Order: sequence, then C-alpha cells, then structure tokens
Amino acid sequence: MKWFFGLIIFTFTYTATRAQTYTLDHFLELAQNNSPLLKDLRNQVANNQLDSLRIRALYKPQVNATSAGNYSPVVSGFGYAGAITNEHTLNALMGVNQSLDSKKNIAAQLAAITLLSQSVSNAAKISEQDLKKAITSQYITAYGDLQQLKFNQEIVALLNKEEDLLKKLTRTNVYHQSDYLTFLVTLKQQQLTLQQSRMLYKNDYATLNYLTGVADTTYAELQEPGLHKMIRTDISNSIFFGQYKLDSLKLVNSKTLVDFTYKPKINLLADGGYNSDFASQPYKNFGVSVGFSLSLPIYDGGQRKIQYQKLSLAEDTRRTYKAFFDTQYHQQIAQLSQQIDGNQKLLEQIDEQMKFSESLIKVDTKLMQTGDLRIADLVLAINNYLTIKNLKTQTNITNLQLINQLNYWNR
Repeated sequence: MKWFFGLIIFTFTYTATRAQTYTLDHFLELAQNNSPLLKDLRNQVANNQLDSLRIRALYKPQVNATSAGNYSPVVSGFGYAGAITNEHTLNALMGVNQSLDSKKNIAAQLAAITLLSQSVSNAAKISEQDLKKAITSQYITAYGDLQQLKFNQEIVALLNKEEDLLKKLTRTNVYHQSDYLTFLVTLKQQQLTLQQSRMLYKNDYATLNYLTGVADTTYAELQEPGLHKMIRTDISNSIFFGQYKLDSLKLVNSKTLVDFTYKPKINLLADGGYNSDFASQPYKNFGVSVGFSLSLPIYDGGQRKIQYQKLSLAEDTRRTYKAFFDTQYHQQIAQLSQQIDGNQKLLEQIDEQMKFSESLIKVDTKLMQTGDLRIADLVLAINNYLTIKNLKTQTNITNLQLINQLNYWNR
C-alpha cells in the first residue's frame, strides 16, 4: 500500500513538473536580477553620485581644529638655541579655509562626474543587451530542441500505430516477415533518435539555467519566444552610438578643465585660539588671524598647448572609430535583414513541400491496409517527411536566432 501511494505521489510530482511552462521573459528577468556585472555597474553609478557630493563639499568652508606643543630644555647651557625653538610653545587653534574657485570651474568638475556616470549607465545598457542576447539565444536553442523532441514523439507514436497494423498484416501473410523487420528497424532507430533529442533538450535547458544563474536541475516546457523583427530608424539615441557622443562631450569638458588649471586660485584663511611661547604674560596669548593665498600660473613650458594637442588627437581617434562602427552597423543590419527575408521565403517552400510529404504518407498508409504498398516505399516516405520536418525546425530556429541578433542592435 505504501508503495502504491508513493507511486501516485511520484507520478503527480513528475506530471506537475512537466506541465509547468516558462516564457522567455521569465529567464530574462532572472538573469538581470542575478547578474553581478549589472549590479556592479549600478553601484558604480551610485558611487559617482557620491563623488559629486564630495566635490561640492570640498568647496564649502573647511573647518579644522589643531593643537601642538613643544618643550626644548636647556641644561647647564646645553640645548637648542632658544631663538629657534622658543624653548616651549603651545597652541590650540580653530581654523577655517575657504576656496574661491569660480562656479564654472566647479560645474566643469561636476560635469566630468556626470559624464562618467552616463558612460557607466550606457555600458550597463549594453551589458544588459549582451546578457539579453545570450539568454535569448540559448532559450531559442532549447526551444528548438523541444520542438524536435515533440516531433520525434509524434513520429514514434505514428510508427507504433503503423507497426501494430503491419504486424497484423504480416501474420495474415499480406506482407513478408522481411517487410515487417525492415519497418521495425526504422521504428527502433526513431526511438533512439527520440531518446537522443530528450537528452539534448535537458542539456540545453540546464545550460539556460546556468547562464541565468539558477541552480536547478529540473526542466520544464518552454513557450514560443515570440520574437518579432524590429529595426530602429533613428539611431541618434542608440546605446551603441551613445558612447561616442559621451566621449565627445568628455573631450570638450576636459579642455574646459585644462583652461581652469591656468586660472588664478584664491583661498581665504582664518583661525582663532591660543598660541603662546610663554615668554611674557602667556594668559594674554588668545587671539585670531586672517589671511589669503593666491596662486597664478605664469609659465609651465608650454604644457597647455601639449594637452590641447592630445585632446585633438583623441577627438580624431573618436571620429575614426565612430565612422568605422557606423559602416559596420548598417552593414550588419542590412545583412541580417536579408538573411531573415531569405529564411521566410524558404519556410514557405518547406511548408508546401511538407503538405506533399504528409499526403504521401496518408496514401501509403491506405495502400498498406490492402497490401498494395511496398514497405520500402513507406519507409522512404517517412524518411523524406523526417528530413523536411527537420529542415523546417532548423530553418525556423535559425530565423529566430537571426531576429535575436537583429533586435540586439535596435536599442
């Protein structure tokens, strides 16, 4: 009785597992949530925001408390010169330092951080697109395995049905034993193919889980990917061209920062507290002081011009890379679109050919019932149907993979 209930529970669990289906969006969401790279890039953006706050804080008044004491004894005339060391000193001060850099200088520094954050964000979008492409590609592969598995199951079921009929006809001497064995070889071979396709689906499904970051050895049925060809007509906002725009803005901002290094820099200083050498009335040595510092670059050997030349070379390199990528981008889109159109036409021809193959098998089945069919002809018709069906599955999967590659570039 325990064995009986255990069998029921196992059967229910197995059926529930097999009945469960997943969509492409399910795996894409899991992959994005589990990706350490995407999380790292998001943290870099957050870190850059903190750097912006730090730069703003640097240009606020900087308040520091300092204290120092010194005692240099002179024994029997031996010791440091009192005029240098003051023999004994003590100070305890509260100081304030305020930089007077221009708002444009501060804005340029903040712009550098903002552009860096935008570059990281753009890199995150490209990485997300890379991840989406990889997951979708593996999903399509596993989905193709599943379609092949289902087809092989249908073929085995059909052959089993035909095998029962042929066995009866052989027993009534309508067909020879050799005819039955010839058909049986085809059936056994297809059963092995079915087992192989089942193993392949499990393996590719496990690979899909691996890429997604899911530790799960079970497998479920995959729904159709539902991919449709998308072409971006306006590439000005494309993430793949966005980095070139950001690089251009970075170079412009870098030139601005170079110019600001040659502007005068002024700092205001103030402190107050106790500062004494104990020479006379040390209790009166409480006070305050104010001051300023000025830095004005005059000559640095022509470094400013050199930095301009380096930025000019960087801009020339950027333009060259952008022009080359622009050519590759449009060539890739055109090539993929052409391949997809070719596959669509091929699928139409395959569907037409399949109708003839299916009709031939139906006719052969009827002829077999009356003994007017050579078994070799039936086997040939089945093999032709297998070939055209496999071609359709492969062409359909290839088409989905091409659409996946095309859609990758359209963000």
